[in-house]
Amino acid sequence: MTIRILICDDSALARKQMARTLPSDWDVQIRFASQGSEALELLHNQGTDVLFLDLNMPVLDGYGVLEAIRKQELQVITVVVSGDIQPQAMSRVKALGAIGFIKKPIDTDELTRLLTEYGLYQPNSGARQTPPEALPSLTLSLQDYLQELANVAMGQASNLLARLLDVFILQPVPKVAMIARSELSMAISAVEGNSQYSAVCQGFVGAGVSGEALLLFSDSSIEAMARLLHYDEPDNPAPDMEILMDMSSILFGAFLKGLGDQLDIHFGLDQPTILGQHQQLEVLLEHHRQQAEQLLCIEIPYELEQQHISCNLLVLLTEDSVNRLEQRLIYLTE
Repeated sequence: MTIRILICDDSALARKQMARTLPSDWDVQIRFASQGSEALELLHNQGTDVLFLDLNMPVLDGYGVLEAIRKQELQVITVVVSGDIQPQAMSRVKALGAIGFIKKPIDTDELTRLLTEYGLYQPNSGARQTPPEALPSLTLSLQDYLQELANVAMGQASNLLARLLDVFILQPVPKVAMIARSELSMAISAVEGNSQYSAVCQGFVGAGVSGEALLLFSDSSIEAMARLLHYDEPDNPAPDMEILMDMSSILFGAFLKGLGDQLDIHFGLDQPTILGQHQQLEVLLEHHRQQAEQLLCIEIPYELEQQHISCNLLVLLTEDSVNRLEQRLIYLTE
């Protein structure tokens, strides 16, 4: 019997990878959805046996889809496939009815074990209705690839921070775009009016790919982070600089390692530098405004649930690195 599969992910690359990871001898019919509301419409109108669902999507995310499936009593078996590997993310999707959680990048053996465990797939059970070569051919840009790679790396960094602080990190959709270095301050989202910020910068290089990582913290978030880390205790005071360095070390290291592992690149890191403290964003980024170079910017606005703590992680890749990245991705995806 043919199994009706629906793959829901806002990343075209992730949808393609998911489809190609399914067992080659599984008799399936595959459909795709690029957002949560589209997936729900297909579930209502066409029916689906197994839904492979991403969590981090704009407008209606995976949690919202799971809640709607439960509320509307839709008959579908759901497997979450996500780069958000925080313990709380896994427990939340199970509580909402997902039978399993597969982390990105997908491990074929892990996926096969899960499908076999629930009786959805038996090895050599039949001919696949939609072979890999029949799947739609996708023309993806460097930004498409990097958004999905950043999504996975972001999940690894969030997982480390969540475990260390015993909190849940709200996962955004990474933003990837070419911008002029001089326009960096205008391109950053979630910046609050006249708020003051502190910033840490750290350069990195590997296999001809170079750039810098920036971490921006509003002053109000630093105060809240000090309380969360118990740095505000009378007998254990710590300067803002120590908090900035601790946070940058966690996020820079984990994110760049996650990104490098997927690209098969080992990034070497320079010593971190404090760009400034308690200043307007334009002042902190003054050295960028005087340069006309184009940058490939990956922006991730992190937010700690119920903690009133947010920060922006920016990974800025030099213009010269773009061609090298494109060549690297072509080699890895052939």
